[in-house]
Formats: sequence, structure tokens, C-alpha cells
Amino acid sequence: MANNSSISNFIQESRQELKRVNWPTKKETVKYTVFVVLFSIGIAAFLGILDFIFVNVLENVVI
Repeated sequence: MANNSSISNFIQESRQELKRVNWPTKKETVKYTVFVVLFSIGIAAFLGILDFIFVNVLENVVI
């Protein structure tokens, strides 16, 4: 029975802790999501350009 009470105690404490969390507003969430998506696209483009340059340089050096 100790396991059941410790599990229920854990669940109750988790719920209480989640009520104290300072959740971001919808506006903040959208802003940060857009930032992450644009940053990811930028990094992907940068790495794609580097890959293109390295492939062309290596092809010209090897061939």
C-alpha cells in the first residue's frame, strides 16, 4: 500500500507544482515559435551553402 500512497502523493504534488508554473502567453509562444522556425531555416540554409561550396571545391580538386 505504500506504493499507492507515494504514487498518489507524487501526482498531487505534481499538480500543485504545475499550478504554480508561470506559463507563457499565446503571443509569447507564437513569437518564440516563429523565432525558432526562422532560426532553424537560417541554419539549414547556411549549412546547405557550406555543403554546396565544399562539394564543388572537392570535386574540382579531385577531378
